[in-house]
Amino acid sequence: MRKVLVTGSAGFIGFHLCRLLLDEGFDVVGFDAMTDYYDVNLKRRRHAMLHQSARFRCVEARLEDHAALSALFAAEHPEIVVHLAAQAGVRYSLENPRSYLESNLVGTFNVLECAREHAVAHTLMASTSSVYGANTVMPYAEKHPTDHPLTFYAATKKSTEIIAHSYAHLWSMPVTMFRFFTVYGPWGRPDMALYKFVKGILEGTPIDIYNHGDMYRDFTYVTDLVRGIRLLIDAVPQRPEDPDTTPEWDTLSPVAPFRVVNIGNSDKVRLTDFIDAIEAECGQAAIRNYMGMQKGDVPATWADATQLRELTGYAPATPFREGIAEFVRWYRDYFNV
Repeated sequence: MRKVLVTGSAGFIGFHLCRLLLDEGFDVVGFDAMTDYYDVNLKRRRHAMLHQSARFRCVEARLEDHAALSALFAAEHPEIVVHLAAQAGVRYSLENPRSYLESNLVGTFNVLECAREHAVAHTLMASTSSVYGANTVMPYAEKHPTDHPLTFYAATKKSTEIIAHSYAHLWSMPVTMFRFFTVYGPWGRPDMALYKFVKGILEGTPIDIYNHGDMYRDFTYVTDLVRGIRLLIDAVPQRPEDPDTTPEWDTLSPVAPFRVVNIGNSDKVRLTDFIDAIEAECGQAAIRNYMGMQKGDVPATWADATQLRELTGYAPATPFREGIAEFVRWYRDYFNV
């Protein structure tokens, strides 16, 4: 039985990943700070569900607490680490950038140090489509330039990719970074667009629609996303003996066991079409408050997920209307509305 340490286990994506790993027979150790960025009760409900399995246990502490993290590694000896914990949210980085510095940079450094010290077989770490920043060539491919981030959140995530590459090179640590594209689904965060839209529509309050709805997103259903992560666990990067033989689609570093992989639905959806589908599922119209583009935002995201398919044989494909229906069912049940 393989043991996986998942940071951010009470988070939206972490919860779904832990549940999948438990279903597949893994021994899962969670690590989460239970910060109050959003409703902690939602996080505790997620953890309570995971605790229904005898193969799940967790530690509550902050990533910045190196001693707590190191003690967990020493006690559990995980074979695999999936590092999802981070200060999330593009817009919140405009208000509280220090929290991103501490969690995303210092916290990730601590994870890498512990993984190095304990010779973890494969470290997988979350990045974001936001690193593509000012790049306008779509669909986004992993080899596209990511040198012009538009938010501090994106800058911290790009920094973790660079730091992780240096660790992979110096210590021959296999590292896979994955870039997420607008993840949505049941048990989602209250600060995410789908959650806000459903809440506003069902409560009859206005919803803010940026750039007057002229935006496109590659909406990725959460169970598709975590399936991709699960399969990438087994796609362990190896330092190439001859970089010239690496396939064109592969982002494997020429000098390190390091790879960056997009996980997205490979389809862009207009925001107004997304809202139309939510209205149809909720059975009522939204009160639409059209607004200009928000600082740091981009008009579109769209993933080229060729590499994920080549490495794993898998491609996320849940239609957005189907995913919205699942979220609305969860929301109505969770809030009894």
